[in-house]
Amino acid sequence: MGVTREDVSSNSAILRVKVTPADYEKKVATAIEKTRKQAKIPGFRPGHVPAALVKKQYGKSILADELNKVVNDFLNSFITENKIEILGNPIPFEKEEVKGDFNNPADFEFAFEIGITPEFKIDSTLKETFNYVSVKVDDELINKQVDDLRRRYGKLVASEKIGDTDLVMAQFTELNDDNTVKEGGIVHSSTISMEFVEDKKAKKELTGKKVGDKVVVNPAHVSKGGKDTAALLGIKEEDLTTISDKFELSVTEIRHMELAELNQELFDKLFGEGEVKSEEELKERVKADLDKMFSNDSDRLLTRAVYDKLIADTKIDLPSDFLKRWIQLSNEKPISLEEIDAQFEGYEKGMKWQLIQGHIFKANDLKLNHTDAIEYTKQLLVNQYAQYGIPAPEDKELTASAIQVLGNKDESARVYDMLAETKLTEFFKSTVKLKNKEVSYDEFVEIASK
Repeated sequence: MGVTREDVSSNSAILRVKVTPADYEKKVATAIEKTRKQAKIPGFRPGHVPAALVKKQYGKSILADELNKVVNDFLNSFITENKIEILGNPIPFEKEEVKGDFNNPADFEFAFEIGITPEFKIDSTLKETFNYVSVKVDDELINKQVDDLRRRYGKLVASEKIGDTDLVMAQFTELNDDNTVKEGGIVHSSTISMEFVEDKKAKKELTGKKVGDKVVVNPAHVSKGGKDTAALLGIKEEDLTTISDKFELSVTEIRHMELAELNQELFDKLFGEGEVKSEEELKERVKADLDKMFSNDSDRLLTRAVYDKLIADTKIDLPSDFLKRWIQLSNEKPISLEEIDAQFEGYEKGMKWQLIQGHIFKANDLKLNHTDAIEYTKQLLVNQYAQYGIPAPEDKELTASAIQVLGNKDESARVYDMLAETKLTEFFKSTVKLKNKEVSYDEFVEIASK
């Protein structure tokens, strides 16, 4: 046996694996004997099939399987012993066929291509200054949040006139261009929320109207377009292009949200019995909750900014041709090189970030262990309970639930990705230079949306 390496470029190489009969004969013989005992062939009792017959029928496939195992073992050992950091997995070298005769087995030679992780540096980027953008939690923002909480426990009451935030029940009737009712047109009753009507003209026309009043509107102007407009009229989205843009909106009912009173009953519903005892304490609690929520958002913005800078500044020479072939061979469903080319920029960016992230974790001894994952999952569960106003269970039950979540492959991957991002954020905050920048909520949303 022997594995030889031939460098093709700085980031790819060919590994040739030579296999002799001594490497595989005993393994093949053992596999044939095992197959002989299990084979069910007409005319022979189970376990009494002649070895020669098994070898004749299954010999080539058994030889191929055992050679595959031997070759993989040799490859893995060579890569480990020589400390080669590879990308993906070794793939058959497309320019060379297997050397050897399966009809008369003797020596075999297999050639594989590997992609090698390139060397790169990121130190200079981590010495730069980044804005740490935070939201100024002022009285206006606190009062708005208090109103939202009061609305959550408020009640809808009948209203005489349509206001800025009212719910309007109305009948929509399709019209012709001359505002006459279209024969066989759409007639449908729906509800619109004035709070979400963005068209200023439509909102102005509806404001102040009473039950029984009628207004000609474009349904798209009192909905969010697309699916929402179709749902408003009770039709399919693809049918929107076939209908009129003029509808008679007849007001049938107006409902106003009456905010819940600021009293102890509301405080207890929101935060638990006795946790908040006055309007002043309520606002202090709301401010603390907003500060915590926006702090998490600020962390995410910082991580994104450092990520973008690292991706832009870090030069990593990836073996593109190898990676494209590896993607094609490892993909569960058949995929053409043309399809891979169309998506490769995004894949290359993802691979680049994986290497940068791995480098940061390794260079700074950051680890993702199972204990951390359990504790992180427990906190996620606690937050989830809190969202629904439910007290978290005792630690033993919480731990069991976290272990169950991590037992799901997809959920576990999601949790570990989130945990990795959390550790990276902590690392960035302690490594890069931060320049605090306090902005209004609207400015923060605008920055975050870019």
